[in-house]
Amino acid sequence: MMENSLSQPQSGAASGQDQAFALFANLVIQQTNMAFMLLGKVPHPETKEAIKDLDSAKLIIDQLEMLQSKTKGNLNHQEDGLLKQSLMTLRMAFVEAVDEKPGSSPSSESPRSGASGLPEQAERETAPPPVEEESRKKFTKKY
Repeated sequence: MMENSLSQPQSGAASGQDQAFALFANLVIQQTNMAFMLLGKVPHPETKEAIKDLDSAKLIIDQLEMLQSKTKGNLNHQEDGLLKQSLMTLRMAFVEAVDEKPGSSPSSESPRSGASGLPEQAERETAPPPVEEESRKKFTKKY
């Protein structure tokens, strides 16, 4: 009978850890989804329209970064991985959203087409080859 009473707190602790992980994961995923919506990557659930509010998206990314720094060393492997992956994905989406031209959808045209306002043929003749441009690209934090 004594063994049975000792095993119950352990299973309760395990379910408490599972519940804490679920709550943490829910928080991170909820904030990530909100940031994606504010970056215009996911349509608003009610209006089905794309919203682009880079300042608010940046605030959410900053909050997740703060959460990462404040919980450093206190997260398990899964929680840490989820937070790192979410932040990496959001940072890349933020850079893409900043680089997008206003009024264009991310999948409708390539980033270079029509950028100079010249006809497409003239743009090809005057533009440097894309390979050279890509080799000079540096990734920087823009928020």
